[in-house]
Amino acid sequence: MARKKNVVEEKGQMDPEAFIKAVQSITKEKEIAEDVVFEAMELALATAYKKNFGSKTNVRVDINRTTGEIKVISYYVVVDEIDEGDTIIDEEGNEIDVPPEINLDAQILLEEAREIAPDIEVGETIEKEVTPADFGRVAASTAKQVIMQKIREAEKNSIIEEFADKQDEMVVGTLAMEDVRNYYVELGRTRGILPKTEMIPGEEIKMGSSIRVYVTKVEANTKGPLILLSRKHYGFVKRLFESEIPELADGTILLHAVAREAGLRSKVAVESTNERIDAIGACIGERGSRIASILKELNGEKVDIVLYNEEPAEYIKNALSPAKEAIVTITDPMKKEALAIVSDDNFSLAIGKKGTNIKLASKLTKYKIEVKTLTQVNEEGNN
Repeated sequence: MARKKNVVEEKGQMDPEAFIKAVQSITKEKEIAEDVVFEAMELALATAYKKNFGSKTNVRVDINRTTGEIKVISYYVVVDEIDEGDTIIDEEGNEIDVPPEINLDAQILLEEAREIAPDIEVGETIEKEVTPADFGRVAASTAKQVIMQKIREAEKNSIIEEFADKQDEMVVGTLAMEDVRNYYVELGRTRGILPKTEMIPGEEIKMGSSIRVYVTKVEANTKGPLILLSRKHYGFVKRLFESEIPELADGTILLHAVAREAGLRSKVAVESTNERIDAIGACIGERGSRIASILKELNGEKVDIVLYNEEPAEYIKNALSPAKEAIVTITDPMKKEALAIVSDDNFSLAIGKKGTNIKLASKLTKYKIEVKTLTQVNEEGNN
């Protein structure tokens, strides 16, 4: 049976053919550009050369992308005379070495250079291959460690790029594990962090189950990509509506704003661009099918679908739902302040439990809303 080739041969030398195949296999598996691996290897081998064969700084390593052949190239700038730098005396009488303008290792006299390239001139660069006979040993000992390090870095960057456009979007993952503070959601090539404080209050979930989450943050850190998730964010409600209601995707209905108190109530402002389409009806769906799917995902959280209106007073009146027949006056357009007058029966509905309804209506419309009953207004008028 034929023995499978390894990147490192028995004598410790690099097997070029096996190296190329390994790079192709790894880059395909990890979805990384081959050049990333080759460039990382070239940089690592240049460092290894300087360490093992003298501290020359004017070298580079070229790897043939087809054959795997490795060459060490030393390059020099052609000069009239070698610049070794100067020594100057500072104000305290101390000698200070000034480095040469061109690195000392990277200089070659014109006379020497013309022995290699007769037409070379001062200021031009000349190159010479200086690959040691046993450089394959260095390549073999260096390759695995450095390549894997660069692959991890490239993979991390690749994941960041993959998820960069998913920030502020909703994704589906699998609950993989949890600790005291967080759930960890499997998202394919990486895991996202879902803090327990970002769950919908009162909901229960099971490990291994599928879960929809809103991506609040994507960034790189020292340990890898950091992807923060939420089910509590108001954007989660917005994306749920967009996923369940086709008219939002085709522009027939516009979603203007969302205000949310997770676990209690959300308000969603919508508007139809087609006079024949009822925006609220489209969101509710036939026999309530669409809104039912959204409410199920929100663990029974109440949702008010509010009809958007360009007129602030009318918009505020709609936003105060489930309170009805509010009379709204804009008291200060510059400060965005408004007064809503409701019947005594509607006052508690307008305010809501612990002030939730009035707070959400204010967030939705961006107006500071004061609510009074008709009785209160009449009493103030009589005083």
